[in-house]
Amino acid sequence: MSSPASAPPSPTSLARIVAASLIGTTIEWYDFFLYGSAAALVFNKLFFPGSDPLVGTLLSFLTYAVGFAARPLGALVFGHYGDRLGRKKLLVLSLVMMGRATFAIGLLPTHAAVGSAAPVLLTALRLVQGFALGGEWGGAVLLVSEHGDTGRRGFWASWPQTGAPAGQLLATGVLSLLTAVLSDDAFGTWGWRIPFLLSGVLVLIGLWIRLSVDESPVFKEALARAESRRTAEPEKLPIVSVLRHHWRDVLVAMGARMAENISYYVITAFILVYATTSADVSKQTALNAVLVGSAVHFAVIPAWGALSDRVGRRPVYLFGAAGIGLWMFPFFSLVDTGSFGNLVLAVTVGLVLHGAMYAPQAAFFAELFATRMRYSGASIGAQFASVAAGAPAPLIATALLDGYGSSTPIALYVIAAAVLTLVAVGVARETRHRDLARVEGEGGESGGAAGSSPATKARTV
Repeated sequence: MSSPASAPPSPTSLARIVAASLIGTTIEWYDFFLYGSAAALVFNKLFFPGSDPLVGTLLSFLTYAVGFAARPLGALVFGHYGDRLGRKKLLVLSLVMMGRATFAIGLLPTHAAVGSAAPVLLTALRLVQGFALGGEWGGAVLLVSEHGDTGRRGFWASWPQTGAPAGQLLATGVLSLLTAVLSDDAFGTWGWRIPFLLSGVLVLIGLWIRLSVDESPVFKEALARAESRRTAEPEKLPIVSVLRHHWRDVLVAMGARMAENISYYVITAFILVYATTSADVSKQTALNAVLVGSAVHFAVIPAWGALSDRVGRRPVYLFGAAGIGLWMFPFFSLVDTGSFGNLVLAVTVGLVLHGAMYAPQAAFFAELFATRMRYSGASIGAQFASVAAGAPAPLIATALLDGYGSSTPIALYVIAAAVLTLVAVGVARETRHRDLARVEGEGGESGGAAGSSPATKARTV
């Protein structure tokens, strides 16, 4: 049974909604990835001086990981209010928080100026970045998923996912340009601040576009039903409903993110360390390789999303997970040659395979949860996994390189994550035909893709 809210919007309206989600997400990922690239290139010297270069990099990546630690808290807070108040309001708030934190990083004094206060302030602003991003992703993909039609949901919902490579492309492109035109001394002294300050301008553009879109009609309909029931029975907190009725789906989402999240940060962040220290590649060359790979990554994500509409979310996701596991040893072998062409090939193929997981992820996670707990469920599943996956990935990879002096344990680390993702997605049910506006218990499958309990089927979205 479909509700009127599930009718597809006009092409113009949908394009505006996709653009609002994509541009806002691009800006937030730009801010987040900019920090990761700066952590690999300059923060070890500016905020953690006096250490061995690799130890300084480890400390720099530790503050990078702190941002991930704040993402589950952001997922809880933004998910709760996003399920209560709507997707749009929380998306505007997350964008403002991220932009202000990134702009402030560009103004930070370094260790040479204020001593130990510098890394403390850097860590605090990184926490704000992580908190904001923890709430951004779920709202952005849900706003598109809940507006789009069932038949092309995978394609349309994959566009906010392109915000990640677009943000990476923008961040890497700005850094690459600056390292090309500035001397190492000038870049380390003041040039690194420019990309962070640029975020202030980008946020104003993103807010102007994001404020122009309407709230999800699926959410508005579910909110109206909830208001009509509220006098009869108090509405449970979204997080309580998620953990009671969708805990299996949360575990599926967390497992699905392991290979996707770990491989991405190894390929795009850790590679800047590995290529420059072990393969004797210049910073400029490594950045340019990530730049080319990110451009291809951006292009293939909508194609993978469209394929998931035809063959299902699971087959595409499983292909990506298996492919990334098989690619890890060739990946490092190509990087070890020190050739720019081989480096580009290694990064590009890795990101294409990553896209096969990342593209269907938006629609897949949205389809796992009921409307009034969807923001909480999708955000919690995605962001809690990031603490165990993306947060420590560059840190673990750098420590393995330091301890073993070889890429073999790093490749095995990514392969283990791929196996975990294959198991998680393998036990899930296919979700691509689910109507997000459907009321549970009224003539259709309910609950998540990993199975539903009778209690779940008795509830409404």
